Amino acid sequence: MDKHNFLDSVSLIGIFLVSFLALFLLTVKTKHKLGNQLFAFFLITNAIDASKYLIHHIPENFINLEVFRWSIVYLVPALFYLYAMSVCYSNFRLKTKHLLHAIPFVAYNLYLMSGIYFENTAMKLYFIKNMNQMPITQFFQFLFELLFQVYFIASFLVIRKSRTVYLENYTNPNISLINALYKITIVYYLLHFLVLLRWLVTFTIGLGEVRQWIVTLDGFTFLFCTCWYLFIALNNPEFFRGVNSHLKPITEVATKQKPSLLVAEEKNKQIEFLKDFMISNEPYLDSSLTIQDLSEQVKMPVKDLSTLINLYMDKHFFDFVNEYRIEKAMQVLRDSSQKELTVLEILYQVGFNSKSSFNTSFKKYTGKTPTDYRKQAL
Repeated sequence: MDKHNFLDSVSLIGIFLVSFLALFLLTVKTKHKLGNQLFAFFLITNAIDASKYLIHHIPENFINLEVFRWSIVYLVPALFYLYAMSVCYSNFRLKTKHLLHAIPFVAYNLYLMSGIYFENTAMKLYFIKNMNQMPITQFFQFLFELLFQVYFIASFLVIRKSRTVYLENYTNPNISLINALYKITIVYYLLHFLVLLRWLVTFTIGLGEVRQWIVTLDGFTFLFCTCWYLFIALNNPEFFRGVNSHLKPITEVATKQKPSLLVAEEKNKQIEFLKDFMISNEPYLDSSLTIQDLSEQVKMPVKDLSTLINLYMDKHFFDFVNEYRIEKAMQVLRDSSQKELTVLEILYQVGFNSKSSFNTSFKKYTGKTPTDYRKQAL
């Protein structure tokens, strides 16, 4: 099998998998409907773009269709950004203003309309042959690269901010899912550098053997990324609960007061009160505990409680609560009268709802796995 047939086979498999996953996301019944739809359209646009690997020359009877396919890429970065927003924020909704993201796509099609869509075949082919030397074409190529960088950097920032807000306000250990989205963003971002490499080779060397191998590698990487994302989706079917977009990192809404003696004494009293409350009332046993819930229980404004934990105790709410859960789990594991309890039963009992998250947090806190800790304690 030569590289052309190999690329065709890889592309067909990749396009099939992407289309199948997109169809699944559009039809599956879930509360994350908007996020699924946005990612499905992102995958569909990628599948349409990936069909370039199967097109070895422009079919004269379908020039308009092929040229329109070129414009689809102007929707890809915006769709991924909106998808990241819908995943990170549970209250995200599409609004009329989001249509502004389609302006580059519309503008590029207006440009193609003037030179291709309404011309005869000979004029279309002439325009296509010379369009790479036209300043406006180069402008749109630069615009696409700029849009890609802006949207993916914005996606990184959204994910990082939502992760911070999550850690400061929630205790349900789903942080691995946010990390998964972060990795997906990195993978798609790195994949784009193959596109840049292909462009660089095209403009410097031309349409030669080197470019063909880069295209082949690009197609294979496209298939790998699709399979990898499918693997993540199957292992995390719930894929994010999201945080409220109105919540902001505590550093944006509160500043640490000057460490005067009076402030230090007041904060120390509040910290001691909070610690005593956590030990005596054990609110951490509620697996869905949020900082809003705890603020109501300790009768302290959410902002003040968040400032106290995140700034003055220098801990995320996520870590602060889970430390008490681990301490409670350690007590149970040391108790010989409860040795019949399984690790799974214990983690649910102390407020965790994920075995992997419990094991990770326990080992981070104690340096041992729950099983090893029990063996040494009993």
